[in-house]
Amino acid sequence: MNLMSVLEVKNLNLGFNVEESFQQALFDVNFALEKGQTLALVGESGCGKTMSAMSILNLIPKTAKITSGEIIYNGENLLDKTQKEMSKIRGGKIALIPQDPMTSLNPLYTVGDQLLEVIKIHKGLKGNEAKRQAIEAFEAVQIPDARNRLNNYPHEFSGGMKQRAVIAMALATDAQILIADEPTTALDVTIQSQIMKLLNEIKQNNQTSILLITHDLALVSENSQNIAVMYAGRIVESAPAHEFFSNPNHPYSQALLKSIPSNRQTPLETIKGQPPTLSQKIDGCRFHPRCDFCGGKCQTQIPKLIQIGQNHFSACFLNEI
Repeated sequence: MNLMSVLEVKNLNLGFNVEESFQQALFDVNFALEKGQTLALVGESGCGKTMSAMSILNLIPKTAKITSGEIIYNGENLLDKTQKEMSKIRGGKIALIPQDPMTSLNPLYTVGDQLLEVIKIHKGLKGNEAKRQAIEAFEAVQIPDARNRLNNYPHEFSGGMKQRAVIAMALATDAQILIADEPTTALDVTIQSQIMKLLNEIKQNNQTSILLITHDLALVSENSQNIAVMYAGRIVESAPAHEFFSNPNHPYSQALLKSIPSNRQTPLETIKGQPPTLSQKIDGCRFHPRCDFCGGKCQTQIPKLIQIGQNHFSACFLNEI
C-alpha cells in the first residue's frame, strides 16, 4: 500500500451468474485512495464504477461473486471479513452517499429519527447526547433551523436538502472514507455546486478521503486530486487530476475529454459505437472496436496498465511505440 493510502483495491475480479453462465464484469481493478484527497472513478454508465465501490462495502448483489483480489483497509483485507465485522466498518468507518437521495430515505419516518438511528447503531448514543450530535450533523451540512428540521419527513425536504441529510448521516458516524456515488445526478446545477463545495469542506476539515463515482468530467476537474478512468470493467488510465487533464494518454480518456461541452468553437465530438454488454465477448483491448488508433495487436492482446509518468499509468499499446 502507498504510504498515504487509506484504502487500496488490488486486482479485483468480479462477475455475475447469468442464466447458468458466469459473466465477468470487473477485470483486475486497481486503485488507491489517499488520506484527505478525492479520487474520481469515471467512465460511461455500466462500466463497473458502482460495482467496484459496492465491493468495498460488501454490498454486491446475490448474483455477483468476487473471484479474486484484495481490498486493503487499515492493513486488513475487507474481503476476509464476516458480514458482522463488515457491518461495523460499513457506515462507521466507510460511509456511502447513495446515488439517489430521493429513495434512500424512508418516507414513513422523520429524517431526524433516521439520523438518530444511525448515531445509535454506530456510536451507541441515545437521548439528549444523540440529539445534540444529530443537530450538529445537520448544522455541519448547512441545513438551516437544524433542531426543527429533524422533525420533518423526507417529502418536506427538497432534493438538495435530502442529499444534505444523507451526507449528514455519513458525517454522524465520523467515517474516514466517503463513497459518493453520483452524488449530484438528480440535482440542478446550482445545487450540484453547493453539494460539491460541502463535500470539499468536509474533506478539508476532517481529512476525510472521498471516492467520487461519476461520469461528469467537468465535475471531476474542479473537485478531485486523482482520477481513475474505467472502461468495460477495466481501469485504462489513472493519474493526478492536473496531469490527466493536461496530458490524457489513453484513447478512451482523450475521447471522453473531447466530448465535454466547452466554450470552444470546435464541434462537440462523440465516441463512435457503444460500450460492450456484459455478455459480449471481446478479444484484446475492450476499447478497440471504438478506437481510432486500433492496430492488429489491440484486437488479440490485452494491454497492461504501465507507468508512463509520475503516478501516471495507462493501458495502451501506443505507449510501446
